[in-house]
Amino acid sequence: QVQLVESGGGLVQAGGSLRLSCAASGRTFFTYAMGWFRQAPGKEREFVAVISKSGAGTYYADSVKGRFTISRDNAKNTAYLQMNSLKPEDTAVYYCAADRTLATSIRAAEYDYWGQGTQVTVSS
Repeated sequence: QVQLVESGGGLVQAGGSLRLSCAASGRTFFTYAMGWFRQAPGKEREFVAVISKSGAGTYYADSVKGRFTISRDNAKNTAYLQMNSLKPEDTAVYYCAADRTLATSIRAAEYDYWGQGTQVTVSS
């Protein structure tokens, strides 16, 4: 079992940047694809980005492509989401998740483990 803990959220002005981190417990972090999802008030959880087990493959939602970058450091058991040029519509609780089976899934139901979430608020 993997425990995930997100950090790095906060309040930022539009156009600013934040870097989210997702620290994983255990020794099997490298066997999981890692995804980031977000959920705004009154909306369903939506896919943001995913990175493959090795880090060689990434995929982004169209809404964040070119602004967000997902990465991972398997030696540190940590995944990251660098968010630049933030917009008020990026405001949400951001969750990281781990997937044991698929390389780069965009479906939340495919993920096995979830963090507790970190709030990102972008003011206009």
